[in-house]
Amino acid sequence: MSKPKQRIVVKRISAAKHQAHGGSWKIAYADFMTAMMAFFLVMWLLSISSPKQREGIAEYFKMPLKVAISGGEKSSTSSSVIPGGGTDFTQVDGDDKRSNPDSADADRLKQLKKRLEQVIDANPVLKQFRPQLLIDITSEGLRIQIVDNRNRPMFDLSSAKVQPYMSTILHEIGPVLNELPNKITLAGHTDATPYVPGSKSYSNWELSADRANASRRELVSGGMTEQKVLRVMGVASTMDLNKADPLDPINRRISIVVLNRRAQAQIEQENSSGSSAGLKLDGQKDSAGQLRDSVPKPAAAAQP
Repeated sequence: MSKPKQRIVVKRISAAKHQAHGGSWKIAYADFMTAMMAFFLVMWLLSISSPKQREGIAEYFKMPLKVAISGGEKSSTSSSVIPGGGTDFTQVDGDDKRSNPDSADADRLKQLKKRLEQVIDANPVLKQFRPQLLIDITSEGLRIQIVDNRNRPMFDLSSAKVQPYMSTILHEIGPVLNELPNKITLAGHTDATPYVPGSKSYSNWELSADRANASRRELVSGGMTEQKVLRVMGVASTMDLNKADPLDPINRRISIVVLNRRAQAQIEQENSSGSSAGLKLDGQKDSAGQLRDSVPKPAAAAQP
C-alpha cells in the first residue's frame, strides 16, 4: 500500500503596514538645522569677539537662571561657595553698602534729587521756572541752584526782598528737604556789578549774605525745619557760573547744598575744633601771663 500524502501547509506572514509619517521627520530635521545654525552662529561670534567680551559671555552662562532673571551678584564676584547662592556671612566685605555709610548717604541724596525733579515736573507753577533750577551732585552733596534771569529776577534790584515766584519755589522745596536728616548750607551770589545805592559800608558782600538769609526765612516759612540750616553765607561775585561774563544775570543765584555726611562732619568739626583751639590759646595766654607775673623782677640798682 502506498503511504498517504502529507499535507503541506505554507504560512504567509504579511508584514504589518505602518501608518504614514505625515512629514513629521521634516520638522525634526528643521529643528536640527536651526540648532546647528545657532551653534555655528555662536562659534562665529566668539571668533570675532575680544577677550573681554568672551569673558562677559562666559560669565553670563555661569550665572544661575534665578540670578539672571531677578538680579543679584555675578558668580565671579560672589563670595559664596555655590555660585549665586547668596552672601557668605563668614566673610566681611568692606565695600558692602550696609557697612559703608558714605555709599548709603550718596544713594539717599540721589533719591532726593529724583524726588525734587518729580516735584518740579508735577507742579505746573514750578515747571515754568525749570530753566532757572539747576540740580546736581557735588563733592559736598546735593546742590540746588536757583539762578536769576534778566526778565525774571529773584529779588528786587539792589535789594534782598524776595520776588513772589522765588518765594513759591522755596516754599515748595522746603518740605522736601525735611525728608533727609542731612543739614544744608545756603550761599548768596551776585554778579560783578558794583553796589551803588546806600553807604560805602554796604556792598555786594552784604547784599549776597542778606539774600541768602532771606532765602533761609522763606524755606522755613514753607515748612523746612529751622535746625537743618548749618551755615548761611554771602560770597558776592567770587564764584561766577559764567566766568567769561562776570555781568551775566546767571551769576546772580542762591545755592542750597544738602550736605553729605562727610562734608557735614567736616564743617561741624572745623567749627568745634576752632572754638576749642581759641579757648586753649586764651588759656595758654592766661597761664603765660600768670607765669610772667610770678617771675620775680630784678632788684633796681641803687642810685649813686
